[in-house]
Formats: sequence, C-alpha cells, structure tokens
Amino acid sequence: MLCALPGLVLADDSAVILEDVVVTAPRMAEPLTVVTDPKAPRQPVPAHDGADYLKTVPGFSVIRKGGSDGDPVFRGMAGSRLNITIDGEQLLGGCSERMDPPTAYISPESYDRITILKGPQTVLHGPGNSAGTVLFEHTQKRSEQTAWKAYASAMTGSFGRYDLVADIKAATPDVYLQGTGTRSHSGNYEDGEGREVHSRYTRWSETLKAGLTPDKDTRIELGLTRSDGEAAYADRGVDGSKFTRENVGLKFSKEKISPLVEKIEVQWYYNYIDHVMDNYKLRKFTPSAASPEPAAMNPDRTTQGGKAIVRLNLNDATGIALGADLQTNVHTNRASGLQWTRPFQDRAREEDASFRNYGLFGELTYDASNEDRWIGGLRADRWHAEDVLSNNQRDRTLVSGFGRYERILESLSSTVYAGLGHAERFPDYWELFNKESASSVSAFRTSPERTTQFDVGAIYTGHRLSLSASGFYSRVNDYILIQSGFLKTTGFGPYTTTIARNVDATTWGGELGAAYALTERWKIDGSLAYVRGENDTDHRPLAQMTPLEGRLGLNYDDKIWSFGSLLRLVDSQNRVAVNQGNIVGQDLGKSSGFAIFSLNVGWRPQPGMLVAAGVDNLFDKTYAEFISKGGAMLPGFTQTTRVNEPGRMLWLKAGINF
Repeated sequence: MLCALPGLVLADDSAVILEDVVVTAPRMAEPLTVVTDPKAPRQPVPAHDGADYLKTVPGFSVIRKGGSDGDPVFRGMAGSRLNITIDGEQLLGGCSERMDPPTAYISPESYDRITILKGPQTVLHGPGNSAGTVLFEHTQKRSEQTAWKAYASAMTGSFGRYDLVADIKAATPDVYLQGTGTRSHSGNYEDGEGREVHSRYTRWSETLKAGLTPDKDTRIELGLTRSDGEAAYADRGVDGSKFTRENVGLKFSKEKISPLVEKIEVQWYYNYIDHVMDNYKLRKFTPSAASPEPAAMNPDRTTQGGKAIVRLNLNDATGIALGADLQTNVHTNRASGLQWTRPFQDRAREEDASFRNYGLFGELTYDASNEDRWIGGLRADRWHAEDVLSNNQRDRTLVSGFGRYERILESLSSTVYAGLGHAERFPDYWELFNKESASSVSAFRTSPERTTQFDVGAIYTGHRLSLSASGFYSRVNDYILIQSGFLKTTGFGPYTTTIARNVDATTWGGELGAAYALTERWKIDGSLAYVRGENDTDHRPLAQMTPLEGRLGLNYDDKIWSFGSLLRLVDSQNRVAVNQGNIVGQDLGKSSGFAIFSLNVGWRPQPGMLVAAGVDNLFDKTYAEFISKGGAMLPGFTQTTRVNEPGRMLWLKAGINF
C-alpha cells in the first residue's frame, strides 16, 4: 500500500504538507462515510475513470465491458440506484446501451476528494440514492496572499497504457484561476492466457475554473469543462468513437451571514453529452449481403439543473439544511445503417425522451450531548417523464427520508450508529425506454422502486488497531428487474426480447475493515465485503449480486521508501438467476473464485515528489468478475464467457507537487 503524495495546498496562513493517506482499501472514518484522496497512488494500477477508482473501495465492484467505462456496482446495486455527482452536478450519459455511465466522464486524479455515503442516509444530493451516493469534488480555499501551486503526474504501463495529469492554480486573496488537463490511453490488453481483449481506449479532459473571493466567507465560481475520447468494447457489436462532454457550472456561497444563517449555497449547471457508436472505426468491418455498409448511431443528452441550500444554526446543538433542486434532461438520437452513402451526420435529430424533476428537502442534525447525535432528513420529488415518440406522459410525486442515531463511546475509542432510511426512485431512461414490459411493447409504465433499509455499524480507533464495520438489511418493493430472453408470442409468431418488470426483493450484507500497526513502519490491513439478495416474487436469488470478497495487505513506509502488497480473494458465485439483472447486465451463470496478488514500491527523493512502481496480477491469473458482461464474437479475437480481466500488468508512475 502506497501513501499519499505530500503536497502543498493554498491555506489561510501558509503552505502546509498534506498528511499521508492510504488508499488500497479506504475505510469508514465516520458513520456510513468513506472519504479518500484520488491523487494518492494506489494498488491496483492507478485508475483512469471513476468506476475504476471506486472498485478499490470495499463493497464496490465494476461490470467490465472492455478497457474503459465499466459500470460501478455497490452492494449489488447499479445504475441510478447509485447516485453519482460531480461537484454537486448530475451527469447522465447519452448511450441507450449504457456505454457511458457518469463515471466514464470522470478522471479521478483531477479531483481533490471522493466521498462515499452508504445507503439512503442523506437527502441533500438529489433523489433516488437507494444504494448510496458518491461525491466527486474539487475543494477551494481562499488564499491570504498571492500564491500558486501545481501538481503533475505521469504513468506508463503494460499494454501501451499511459496517463498524464496536470493541475495548476494561481490565486490572490480576491481571485483564483485553476486549469486541469488529463489524458489516458491504453491499447488492447491481454488476459492471463495471452488472449487479446478488444479493449483499447483514449480519453482526455480539460477544465478551467475562475473564482472571486472578495472576503473569506464569499465565493463565486465559474467552471468550464470539455472532454472527449473513444473506447473499444468486447461485449457488443459496436464501439464508442465519440464521448464529447461540454459543461458549464456556476456556484455562489456565502458563510457566517448571521447567528442564525450559517451558509447559503446556490449553483446552476449545464451538461451536454454527444456520443457516437459504430462498427467500423475501432474494429474491422466486413461488408455482407445483410450489411453492405457500416452502421453508426449518434445519441445525445442535454442535462440542466440547479440547487439552493441554506444552512441554519437553530441553537448551539441544532443545525438544519433546507433546500430545493431541479433537473431537466432531453435525449435525442439519429442513426444510419448505410454510413458510407447516407451518414448519420446528414440526418436530423429526433427527440425520444425527456425528464423533469423538482425536489424539496431538509436535513437536521441535533447534538443531544457530547456523545449523542441524531440526524434525519426528508425530501419530496415531483417527477415528469415523456415518451415523445408515442406522445405518452406520466407524473409522480415520491417521498424519501431517513433517521440515524450516533453515539461516541469515548472510553472505548469507538462510535456506534444505527439508521433507518427510505428512498423512492423513479425509473430511469434505461428502464423506461428501449425495453418492453411483460404485457406490452413499452415499459414506460414501470412502477417506481421503493427501498427501506436499516443500517448499523461501529468504528473503533485505537493506538495500533483500527476497525470499522457496517451492515444493512433492505426491503425493496417494486424492484425494477431487467430480464433478457423473455419469450413473447404475436400473430407473426414467437420472439424473445428484453423487458423491465417490477418484483419485490430483499438484500442484506455489509463491509468490515481493519488495520493494525505492527511497528511504526510496518502495517497490515484487510477488508471483507458481502451481499446477498433474494427475488421474493420469483422465489429465486436476486441477480447480479457480487460474491464474498476479501483483501489483505502488508505495507512498509519509512517516509522515503515504501512497499506494499495486496492479496485479493473473491469467492465463487453459485446463487444465480440467468438472464435477469439490471440495466447494465444480466447473470450469465455460475462463476469460479480467484486470488490475485499485487506488489508496489515507492520512493520519495524529496518532499512533494514520489516515484512508484507496481505489478498487478503478479502470477498472470486468467479470471473474470462474476458481474462482467458476456464476451461478444469479434473477428480476430477469442470469444470468452465473460470479458476477462487483464493479465500481469507492470506500471511506473511519477508525481510532483510544486
């Protein structure tokens, strides 16, 4: 396990050195919350997108489709059950086949902090967070003097992998300007048996932020982001040849307004996704009688939204956050099956779907004593969805809320907590559109999902030993199940299709983390994560539940040299529901367990600089995650049951703070 790169930050007084942060398996620091530094080196190989980073957190897995753009899964839940925000903004992909989840547009190392909130235990960050909420955030502090800082890193590795990151900020007490650029590339990787996987990608992004800080309590910020790329997919007949994102965000915050009003925050954002998928740019196209020319599709999505929050201090023990948020998104598409002679670029876009949501929320914190805290929240959301092609509309008001009790046991150096949460989630685009129902050709009337979950846990921090444990039990009414291969009969004969339908489900499980300092320089740590799900309607296992996973690391760090080892152990999964699952994938069958061993070393030649090297999958194991997509038949490649993970990978990374 490598420690974080010591870096300079612009603080109120002077530049300071950041503390070391371990990131092989980040653990809870406070109830139901995991906070990690995405700039810190990590094992396995440094992440190139948001899902790739999240899979290092106990309880998370990734549905692999190729080398990039996997879908994150937390406690067996994927898609819009896991709320992803980028600096408070909602980002929705354009691909109707889920090529581009929100995390596909995130370069983790360009952010300052990633916060994971487990379960439906907040109402502040948008609707539908039945599994949890992930916040990718930039942090800004007012500088008390004219100053600048810069961070840069470069990584190279097997299979032609390289990542470049540059981040520079200049500030005075009244104004700041920050520019960030990233580029990530990889060729096709090979699995442990040397079989090439259609998986290459190239992604880049550039962000510019300009802010005004006329005093220490006021900030106005304008942010602009543009990114693009291409990615090959091993699980389907097309690749992604364009992933353009254009973003504008405006924020205002004011603190310490009065003894009652602690802070006001207002933001507005605009996100536009322009996506192209085709079967000829990143793979060989062979004309046939059925397909004389290649095909291409060009969906896009425009998402706009905003949020306003006022934080009040009702008294010394009680604080409340009150707010409202809104979001609208419009999806269009155009396509061509004769791309050479009648390209999609010459066709008009056709709107197929639009969504609108207005939310009101409040979250209260009450410190009953120095040891006891109560936290609760409530939100109401008014949803409107429109199937433009069929001129069909629907409206729904949904209510979510939670309550949690926390107690500090000072004599035991521990915190214990218990919470009950309820989240009502409106069906997303991928559940309502491009799917049928069991009784019709449209799933547009699929019912909202209602999750009620009990969370419990404890955190212990001792001199040498630290422990964290979290468990949950969840009942989901009208769980939205995606089922492929569903047989229907019409006047023209039988056919199979993919449907969305509601079932009732139960899930339970949790995570356990521990770290023990053997000496001042040697430490051992580990984690366990488990989830189990039942489809109560069909009386069978709930699909896409990840198997039991454990991680064990032994680490050394003397502040100049560091060494880390990581053993990842994943059990087999025999509880399956073939052809059932979520908007990303369905169960393919049982899977085998596996063990993966990785090593890394690090050297700090001077403060603010780190050179690190590692080898992932040291023994070149051939394996696939249980939830990975099925491998497609592609010319020049070997088809596998699932998309296999990379074999042995060597990497070298250097980073420096100025």
